[in-house]
Amino acid sequence: MDAVPLAWVQAGRRPRVLMLGLGERPDVKEQAARLRPKIDDHADVVLTDFDCCQDLTGVDADLAIVLGGDGAILRAARQMGVHQLPVLGVNMGKLGFLADLSPNELIQELPDVCRGNCRFVDHLMFECRVMRGDDVRERRIGLNETAILGGPPYTMLDVDLYVDAEWATTYSCDGLIVSTPVGSTAHSLSAGGPILRKTLQAFVISPISPHTLTVRPVVDTADRVYEIVVRQPNAQTSVVVDGRVLCTLTAEDRVRIDRAQSTFKMIEVHGRGYYRTLREKLKWSGGIRRKDA
Repeated sequence: MDAVPLAWVQAGRRPRVLMLGLGERPDVKEQAARLRPKIDDHADVVLTDFDCCQDLTGVDADLAIVLGGDGAILRAARQMGVHQLPVLGVNMGKLGFLADLSPNELIQELPDVCRGNCRFVDHLMFECRVMRGDDVRERRIGLNETAILGGPPYTMLDVDLYVDAEWATTYSCDGLIVSTPVGSTAHSLSAGGPILRKTLQAFVISPISPHTLTVRPVVDTADRVYEIVVRQPNAQTSVVVDGRVLCTLTAEDRVRIDRAQSTFKMIEVHGRGYYRTLREKLKWSGGIRRKDA
């Protein structure tokens, strides 16, 4: 996490901003209309997209304000592809680990952000490739996780995991999740995986409902290459990247996951630290009460 010279501050100009969000939610467009005059006071909005359909890889901008929640941020990251802009997330959903600010907090914090009084936090992204022999069937970069999901008829899968081409183990399970630290508070957490600090350079491998109770999630460095083979997939066994199906699998396919060259950049304002977010989002604020003797 670094305080870095911001291009617009160095150039003595206002930042160029994208406004993004999930427009199918009516509250997003309503809040966007309410916030737009406040944003215009401090920045130049060069593009708005509430349909999540525009290719953002070539847009000349300094940062993106994303309204809606973590799902909206995942979509924005997918739209930006290999050219990731710093993101200021505005939470209008339930938890919002990435979308940390409320709309009113955005109004309060935006002047400081535009003056450069903020920090950029780089987060690990991954590239998922589905290989058949030497051919790449599918490819996608992601921020949260790659999940292998069994699909109907929902029988148990035998999933082989290779790390740097070395066979690690075979899981008998309902599926397997390979998660980044950002994704460690999402599907991986509900499958029993650990919470990783978001700036760690590591992956979590979490089996879903493993048959053997001694099988536990594993954390390993992001500098390795992880490959997954499902020897007898079901007809609808699928590779899912950040909640979207990439493809179905055959026994001839290998799912390869490694570090992406791009990193996801979050804008962190002062006072919004990592443990504060965990404490508030996961309701850790309660204490043990002791009755005095």
